[in-house]
Amino acid sequence: MPPVTLDDLDRAVLHALHVDGRVQFNHVAEVLGTSPQTIARRYRKLRESGALRVVGMIDARKVGAVEWFLRLGCTPDAAMKVAQALARRPDTSWVQLTSGGTEISCVIRAANAPEALLLQQLPKTPKVISVSAHCLLRSFVGGPVGWAGRADVLSEKQTAELTPSFEHTESEVDERLMAALHQDGRATFADLAKVTGWSEPTVRRRVNGLRAAGVLYFDVDVDSAALGFTAMAVLWMSVRPNRLVQVAEALAQQPEVALAAITTGPANVLAKVVCRDIDALYEYLTERVATIDGIERMETAPVIHTVKRAR
Repeated sequence: MPPVTLDDLDRAVLHALHVDGRVQFNHVAEVLGTSPQTIARRYRKLRESGALRVVGMIDARKVGAVEWFLRLGCTPDAAMKVAQALARRPDTSWVQLTSGGTEISCVIRAANAPEALLLQQLPKTPKVISVSAHCLLRSFVGGPVGWAGRADVLSEKQTAELTPSFEHTESEVDERLMAALHQDGRATFADLAKVTGWSEPTVRRRVNGLRAAGVLYFDVDVDSAALGFTAMAVLWMSVRPNRLVQVAEALAQQPEVALAAITTGPANVLAKVVCRDIDALYEYLTERVATIDGIERMETAPVIHTVKRAR
């Protein structure tokens, strides 16, 4: 798919969706000084091109689960089959081949350490030669902490006008509701009412209640390749304990960083970075990351293929 060319208005729409994935287009139009029809047309263009989609997500911590970042070493002939098996699991996201196609990285949500479960359900083959799981202790970018990336174009005043507020009410997680929002975070309340069998006011109240409680958030799943960013890599960093937070915060301020988290394991800080091309990745590593104090060792694993994104 050829890259999508974005102008300033496209980027403003993208940024507005990062602020509130379910924002009404007439509200965006009012803040940006254009028409609702124009905003809707720009969103449809981005959606239909595959450049982005809005996804309803559950904050794992709010429902008693934990996110784990898994690394699986495989022989080259088995990596894709194992990655596809992981992608079919409903509890995985961001299944990617890295390091020349011999390693798989993915995020999994589980109540406990997932190695045993994975080893039982993965294909029974000696070609999976290593499995390690790293608990995401705290995310500084990624998940509920949204990543504006290259779409950071709205002013503070515009961002404040688009930021939603909700009155806190008790609301339980419903699998039918979440499945529909995971498929399309902008599904109308009328469509959600049909899926759940509830009335529209009930759906609205439950969605807003889950958002107010921080259980439900909306992620903008951006296809970086479709937007012209072709170099993605996972950075595994060993950081001095007294610099963990400072390093993670420094990474979170960099627009190339789509995920920054403190994790368990010898590599205790994880980052996922997106750059325009290999030259830009080189400059980022040598000129930006290299200046952050506290990083003692770093492993760079280029992402060569994405099997599953935030689905």
